[in-house]
Amino acid sequence: MINKRLLIKALLAHSDENSFYDKKRKIDLNTKIGKAKFLKHISALSNSNPKNNSYIVIGIEDATNEIVGVDFFDDSKLQNLVNAYLDVPPKVTYENIYFPNLPEGKVVGLVTIFPNAMATTLKKAIWKYPSGSFFQREGSISLPKQRLQLPLADNHHRVSQIETHARNSIKLTLDRVMDFIGQHNHKLVSEYLVFKEFFVVCWSGKQKKVKNRTYYSRVDIELINEQVKLFYSNLDEVEIAWTKDEFLITEYVQLGVNPPLRFYPLEEVKINFLDNGSYTITSQLLFEPPQIDKKLLHHRLNTLKALMDKLEKQAPLDAQEKEALPKMAAQLMLCSLNGIALAKSQLERARPLLKALGEDHYQTYKESQRVLRKIKYNT
Repeated sequence: MINKRLLIKALLAHSDENSFYDKKRKIDLNTKIGKAKFLKHISALSNSNPKNNSYIVIGIEDATNEIVGVDFFDDSKLQNLVNAYLDVPPKVTYENIYFPNLPEGKVVGLVTIFPNAMATTLKKAIWKYPSGSFFQREGSISLPKQRLQLPLADNHHRVSQIETHARNSIKLTLDRVMDFIGQHNHKLVSEYLVFKEFFVVCWSGKQKKVKNRTYYSRVDIELINEQVKLFYSNLDEVEIAWTKDEFLITEYVQLGVNPPLRFYPLEEVKINFLDNGSYTITSQLLFEPPQIDKKLLHHRLNTLKALMDKLEKQAPLDAQEKEALPKMAAQLMLCSLNGIALAKSQLERARPLLKALGEDHYQTYKESQRVLRKIKYNT
């Protein structure tokens, strides 16, 4: 099994950007431009590597090769974006890879593009790229081409060597288990589980019991063999369960206009460990937004607009307004999910205001965007 942290180190150490590998400081999948550039690189790497994996590493300073990391990116439906825009799309995965020197919550993103023997093109226009656009790698650059230009670089042997050198070992696995348990403080439940005598899953969270059910917040879950973070959140409530073959994560979001707020199931992720030394991850969206009286929601939207007016003017806030700040993004999202058209633009307006208030407040905005992205890609 490949240790993904070792794989990233091998790519950074032995390979500058080339026809099978690209690195990015970050990617932006919230805008048409960001999506178009991402799809261009996926298409170009796939077309240039029909016999081997190719990779994009995210969270790397281009000039210095420094590992700076990015936010945990929870999007199991990234393949849906690729399928929506590319004709004959390759299989693509996005994984969040742990690095010990990064701040809590930061990871390195690893995009793997699996071999695809057939050429891939854009099947519909996006940004400045028209339908039918074809891309190919020319050294470290993804370029538009009229057709596949031969000969292709033979990367199979070189990529195979890098992946072989990144194989896991018992020592690396045990070291990471000890490190994971040690880095989570005594207020959190921390456990490790072994599946099929081979796979090691570590998880931790702050425990809370409600009506004979156990929930966890501040949840961190990692597949130790590959150094892949499977889940990370400082806010959401999560139920965790397992059998001898499966590990199950059910995520909830807290929503409402007035206290008490309710928890609604968002998504179920199931990791199934197989006897042949492989595993599968499947997800199912469970979320159905609560339907709330439109009059009440319009009133809440007007209250939040007034609050943002004060933030923009840097006017002092009273105690009630300060208490409303952590709920602002979620409530704007709730208005949007209930069909109030103005709420979407107001949520975007809240972004710089919450960011200016600090990471804790900005995290609430990012969480709302994550939920909206999940809903969009699942529908």
